[in-house]
Amino acid sequence: MTGNRQLCIGLSLNATWMKGDGWRHPDSEVEKMGAIEYYIDLAKMAENSRLDFLFRADYLYVSPQMLGDSSNFGSPDPALFFAAIARETERIGLVTTISTTFNPPYVVARQLQSLHWLSNGRAGWNIVTSIEGADNFSDSPMPSPEERYAKAKEFTDVVCKLWESFPNEAIVIDRQSGMFSDKDKVTAINHSGEFFSVKGPLTLPAHRSGTPPLFQAGASDIGRNFASSVADAIFAAMPDIESGVELRNDLRKRAAEQGRDPDAIRVLPGLYFFLADTREEALELHKTAHANLSLERRHASLKSVLGLDLTGCTIDRRVTADMLPDPNQAVRSRTHAELLRRYIIKNQPTVKEILDRPEVVGSAHWVSVGTVEDVLNDIIERFEAGAMDGFIALPGGSEQSMELFFEKLVPKLVERGLFRSEYTGCTFREHLGI
Repeated sequence: MTGNRQLCIGLSLNATWMKGDGWRHPDSEVEKMGAIEYYIDLAKMAENSRLDFLFRADYLYVSPQMLGDSSNFGSPDPALFFAAIARETERIGLVTTISTTFNPPYVVARQLQSLHWLSNGRAGWNIVTSIEGADNFSDSPMPSPEERYAKAKEFTDVVCKLWESFPNEAIVIDRQSGMFSDKDKVTAINHSGEFFSVKGPLTLPAHRSGTPPLFQAGASDIGRNFASSVADAIFAAMPDIESGVELRNDLRKRAAEQGRDPDAIRVLPGLYFFLADTREEALELHKTAHANLSLERRHASLKSVLGLDLTGCTIDRRVTADMLPDPNQAVRSRTHAELLRRYIIKNQPTVKEILDRPEVVGSAHWVSVGTVEDVLNDIIERFEAGAMDGFIALPGGSEQSMELFFEKLVPKLVERGLFRSEYTGCTFREHLGI
């Protein structure tokens, strides 16, 4: 199945290894989370392992779950975060998250192009529509998913037009003739749409490597339509192989229907792994990471994700399709809700099994727990099944998971021919083969 294909691998720089009670360990180094040097060191480790890119999620609100006993305080602006990292790295891609719901497209186009220049062609944009945070920007309620994605489509179109409005070829630098730039090649876009009116052009030229690759993070039906039309990669929630195969096949089909090469979209699930020298140690890391999630918290999370209230049920009761709420009701994330609905319809799980699901206790990411060989086999199984084109690494439990990932797991992927031993290019587009 894999043929000559190789994995595309990114590392999340959100401190997933300190979730739960992990930050309380004396050697967790949690105090360093607020220092950019800490993340620069991680970035260099990832680059030394020849990873394709670094990734950073973003939050434009502070939820109750971010405060109290959680090692979290929201997020610094990831574009500024990566600007600092760009100065200390040379090859690895830098994928920053920016919302299309709360920002003006001209500012975002300029911000991303600036990061692209600062990093010498290594910027990428994770396009999100946001699911919360509206009250931090106006008195208006959160727009519906349909409106958010319609706005995102126009927003992305405007950003891409702005990137094209000032081509790199417009910079001539001809000392003899006295022409620094060819003004005829710099043009206004004169965009007038449902959500935005933007004249242009952008204030700085395109980078010679081309435009920043586009990532998209939604896997609902409307999100899939959007991703298949514009994205180079999708950061997907897929807790099991079946959901991964279905999503990847569906995205490839939709891309072909829109006249795109099906291979142009890389499906990259989040891999939340707990690595240790023994399975018992790894299982203990996983248990500790979720120890702070009480039964009450899990029920509250389930209600938020799916709109399903099971607080009056015993933990061994089976949950069937007829117990599911109206699929059209408002929920926090349509993607996570649909994943849970499919799981319940197919498996009729117990209440306990549902409350242990990644959609409830985490972010619906694929979870792998065990030794290096165990997680390696999980990766190979999904890759050969056609469930993914790579993954975004989310180390869990402790920094030990991350160390084992870099020191042992990645080298094993290289040995199997599933990952590169050296970079063959210098820009992010080259890493992705664009």
